Amino acid sequence: MNIRQASARALAVPALAGVLLTATAAAASAHVTMSPSTGQAGAYTVLTFSVPHGCDGSATTKVAIRIPESVTTVTPTRNPFWKVEVATEKLAQPVTDSHGNSITERDGTVTYTAITPLPDKQRDTFELSLKLPDTAGATLAFPVVQTCQKGRTGWTEVAVNGQDADSLEHPAPTLTLTKSEAGDPGGHGSAAPSVAPAQPAAASGPDLGVYGLAAGVLGLAAGVAALVRQRHTS
Repeated sequence: MNIRQASARALAVPALAGVLLTATAAAASAHVTMSPSTGQAGAYTVLTFSVPHGCDGSATTKVAIRIPESVTTVTPTRNPFWKVEVATEKLAQPVTDSHGNSITERDGTVTYTAITPLPDKQRDTFELSLKLPDTAGATLAFPVVQTCQKGRTGWTEVAVNGQDADSLEHPAPTLTLTKSEAGDPGGHGSAAPSVAPAQPAAASGPDLGVYGLAAGVLGLAAGVAALVRQRHTS
């Protein structure tokens, strides 16, 4: 093998890797996604769902987001192009929230209905504010059903044990719960950052300018006097 052939093969490997990476990224971007994909157990967060296209070219008319059973309450963000409705459902057993209130029903599905259909080649996002359950290590699935003028796509597939989530054709958006951070027992997010002790303020203002000017004049005068003495002694 000559040097030219070796160089060509060496360049072909990263090029192929780049093509595969681009193809994977393109496939992922074609899904209905949610960010972030991780969250602190017991903390409050805002989840953003992104719809990047329609159904086989057809405009999107409705997006329904199913809320995991371990979440009791969500607050949807308003979107001027959509009407939003939260459907509740009865709980099998009442639960007590963080404020000590007894809850007998929960928010089961949030549905955004388009005032004007979302064109196939345009995207939109939907935000939900909620408190995550205090179960570190668990993974929450948020199945989404996208309804279009023609057809419907259910982003509802969840990987089973040992299955690669990237192999799913229509994966449901998921979020993995992480442990609470040290110093944050209430689960309201990261602990407050430490604040460095205040340093004495540097002198400023007109007084500093006057002192500096005076020092300069005195230094100049001393220099002139030394020069005069040197000439007289020479």
